[in-house]
Amino acid sequence: MDHQFDFLVIGSGIAGLTFALKAARDATVAIVTKKDKLETSTNYAQGGIASALGPDDSFQLHIEDTLKAGDGLCHEDVVEKVVRSGPDRIRDLVTFGVAFSKSRTDEAFFDLGREGGHSRNRVVHAEDMTGRAIERVLIEAAEANPNIHIFEDHLALDLIVQHDSLRLGTTPLKQHQQCWGAFIFDSKAREIHTFMAHATLLCTGGAGKVYLYTSNPDVATGDGLAMAYRAGARLANLEFVQFHPTCLYHPQAKNFLISEAVRGEGGRLIDRRGNAFMEKYHPMKDLAFRDVVARAIDTEMKRTGDDCVFLDITHRDPAFLKQRFPNIYSKCLSLGIDITRDPIPVVPAAHYMCGGIATNLAGETSLPNLYAIGECACTGLHGANRLASNSLLEAAVFSHEAARCCTERLEAWRRRRFPAVSAEAFPFDAANGNQNEMVLISHNWDDVRRLMWNYVGIVRRDKRLRLAQKHMAQIWLEIREHMPNIQLNSDLVELQNLALVAELIIHCAIARTESRGLHYNLDYPQKDDIHWRKDTVIQRGPYGDPVVQGLAW
Repeated sequence: MDHQFDFLVIGSGIAGLTFALKAARDATVAIVTKKDKLETSTNYAQGGIASALGPDDSFQLHIEDTLKAGDGLCHEDVVEKVVRSGPDRIRDLVTFGVAFSKSRTDEAFFDLGREGGHSRNRVVHAEDMTGRAIERVLIEAAEANPNIHIFEDHLALDLIVQHDSLRLGTTPLKQHQQCWGAFIFDSKAREIHTFMAHATLLCTGGAGKVYLYTSNPDVATGDGLAMAYRAGARLANLEFVQFHPTCLYHPQAKNFLISEAVRGEGGRLIDRRGNAFMEKYHPMKDLAFRDVVARAIDTEMKRTGDDCVFLDITHRDPAFLKQRFPNIYSKCLSLGIDITRDPIPVVPAAHYMCGGIATNLAGETSLPNLYAIGECACTGLHGANRLASNSLLEAAVFSHEAARCCTERLEAWRRRRFPAVSAEAFPFDAANGNQNEMVLISHNWDDVRRLMWNYVGIVRRDKRLRLAQKHMAQIWLEIREHMPNIQLNSDLVELQNLALVAELIIHCAIARTESRGLHYNLDYPQKDDIHWRKDTVIQRGPYGDPVVQGLAW
C-alpha cells in the first residue's frame, strides 16, 4: 500500500511531535512509531529543559556552561541560537498545555533546578517526570489534529532515495539524490508499505541499547542513524557516547535513572564505606560535568572492587524529597530503598548519543529533503559532551526551525510529482522465512552489547578498540549468513541497525587519537587542539565501507 503525505515523521518523542504540531497548520503529517506512541526516550526523561530564566542568570552564562561542557567542539553559532531561543520554546510548550513545576515561594515563576555543569539554577521541570508531562500533552494535541495521522507498530526499514544522473549527451555530469520517504513495516499486519513525503524527518532518538547497561528504553536501537548512513547521509562525532553517572543499581530495576537533579539538590556520591570522593576529581565535586563524574565512579569501582557507589541525599528534609522526587522516591521505596534514610546504589550507564546525523541550523542533513531532529541528530550543540537538560531544549528549538523551513518550501515541493515506488522494491519478504531461528538474533544482539560495554566503554584503549573491530566483523558475517533465512521482524531489523551503529562508533573512536569530553583513551590521555579540535565525520564510501574524516562540517 502506498501512502502520500506532505511530511513523514519517524518517531513520536518531543522532536517529532513538536514538528508535526507546528507543520500541520498548513500540511498533512504522518507520524510512524515502531511501538506504542508513548514508548519514547522523551517519556522517560526526568530532569527538565535548561533555559536562562532566573534573575541571576543570563544567556551568556548558559552559553559559557554549554561550551565548557562541550570541551572545545561545540559550534558556537548553534549554541547561541539554541540558548537564546530557549524561553520562546518553553512558552510554546506551556501554550500546548505542559504544566511545569512552579516556585515554592512564588507561583508566578517556574521552580528552577540545577544539574551538573550549570553555574545557575535554570532547569525547568515537572517534578521529576518532565518528559512524561511533555509527551502526554503533545500526544493529546497531535491526536486532536485532523492533519496528523499516527501509525503505531510501524517500523521504518529504510529511506526511499531517488538517484538522478544528469548528463550532457552521453556524458554523465553528476548524480543527484534526494529522499522521498521510507519503506515502513506494519509489524501487526506483517506488510511493507511505502510512505511517500516531500520531506522526511528522522526523530528516532538515540542508540543506548548498543551497550549492555543503559538508561534508555528498548526502542533506542539507533534506527535513524543506521537508515541515514545507508542512504548516504553524513554522520558526525559518534565516539562521544554520554554515560549517565547514576543509574539505579538493583537486580529488579531495569534502566531506571536517578536524575542528576538529585545531585543538584545536594546529593553526594559516596563509596560503600561512606566516603565522599568527587572532590578528588573536580572542583565542582558532585556537580561536575557528566563525563568527569562517570569516569570518577568507574575509577572508584575498579579501585575498590565494589559493584556500585551510592548517592546520598538523606540530609535533606524527607517532605521536600517526596515532593521534589515523587517518581524516584516511589520507585526506590518499591525496591526497599527509602531515599530519605538510605543512600541509593548507582552505577554509570549508556545514556545519550552526543553525535548523530549531521545537520544545519534548520535540521537539514546532507541528503536533500531529509531532516534529523533530537538525539539522532548532531547539530553542533553538544560538542564532546552534552550539558545536562540541553537535549529537550535542542529538540524543541530544532523542531521549530525545521517546521518553519519545511513550511516555507511546501508550495514549491507540492508542484513535484512523487516517483513511482513499490513496496516490492524493498529486498526482503515480510511474509516468508524461518520463525524458529530467533536464538541467532538474541545471541548476536547480546554479543554486540557486551562487546561494546567491555571494549568501547567509558575508558578506552587502542588495543581494545581494534579487537572490537575484529569481533564486529565476525558478528556481521553471522548476521549476513542467517539474515536472509529469517522471517522479517522488528528484532532482526533492530539487530542490523544496532550492529551498524556499533561498527560506526568503533570507527570514529579509533580515528580520534586524543582524549576529549566523553572519549577517553588511555593511549592518548591528553587533549590535542592542534589536530583534533574538529568533528569526526563518517559517511558511507563508494564501495560501502565507512569513510572517516576530521573536518568542520
